[in-house]
Amino acid sequence: MLVLSRQVGEAFRVGDDVEIRILGVSAGVVKVGVEAPREVIVYRSELADMNREAAKGWTRPELEQLAGRLRGE
Repeated sequence: MLVLSRQVGEAFRVGDDVEIRILGVSAGVVKVGVEAPREVIVYRSELADMNREAAKGWTRPELEQLAGRLRGE
């Protein structure tokens, strides 16, 4: 794992198209902004864990169809 130290207003990049910027820190909570192309899906990791659990028993074609609908295809 890469560990970075950033101050409010500073940013770092993930690849060429994604920028993560520290917007603020207050009472132990960090506010983060993400700039990414529309096709890059950005979500909180706890949602991925919940979705993974909820998707157990689904077939791959069903999951791909659902993902397409969520992308508006």
